[in-house]
Amino acid sequence: MAATSDTQRGAHARRLSSPEPLVPRKRPTQERSRRKFDAMLTEARELLIEVGFESLTCEEIAARADVPIGTLYQYFANKYVIVCELDRQDAAGVQNAVAAFGAEIPSLDWPRLLEKFIDHLARLWQDDTSRRAVWLAVQSTPATRATATVHERALAEQVARIIAPLTPSQRPRRAMMSEVLVHTVYSLLSFSVQEGQNHPETVAELKRMMGGYLMLEDTDHLGSH
Repeated sequence: MAATSDTQRGAHARRLSSPEPLVPRKRPTQERSRRKFDAMLTEARELLIEVGFESLTCEEIAARADVPIGTLYQYFANKYVIVCELDRQDAAGVQNAVAAFGAEIPSLDWPRLLEKFIDHLARLWQDDTSRRAVWLAVQSTPATRATATVHERALAEQVARIIAPLTPSQRPRRAMMSEVLVHTVYSLLSFSVQEGQNHPETVAELKRMMGGYLMLEDTDHLGSH
């Protein structure tokens, strides 16, 4: 019995150290199943705020969502998969905001639009404290970080398409620029809502950083002539 337990623990440790993205075992296809799936994620998000990632358990999530633990395990192998799915949800919300921003680009007024976009993201982080909790949770293991990176890269690809008209001479480095932009925004927004930090001042600095970074296009263009 002990040998089996050791084997299971070893397999669990290998999964968490794997760079493979963590995803649900399956996704619901029927309305009733979707309600249960959503309820588990909703309760997991609330518990994450209340008790933190270390104390988060699948058993408590299932109890709070009023579903058998076996039902939870049909969809999620462990709590690491759950927080990765929460991160995917958060990233999807940002993707929708990015798409709305992109619809207004190209524009000569892009610095104002960028500030407006950052203000929107800042409100998301300030109004929903679970975003920071989820973002910190997915930094906990190589596998969760790898999964968060997949979500960030999807956003970065979207950003790269949007900033293309603003950075015509930066095509070789635009993908890297976009990944830096996305990760910097996520990191600083998480920092901005940390206890003891001045949220408005941090957001103002973020706007300066992002605007200045994109303004490099003009400097590089002039320097090449």
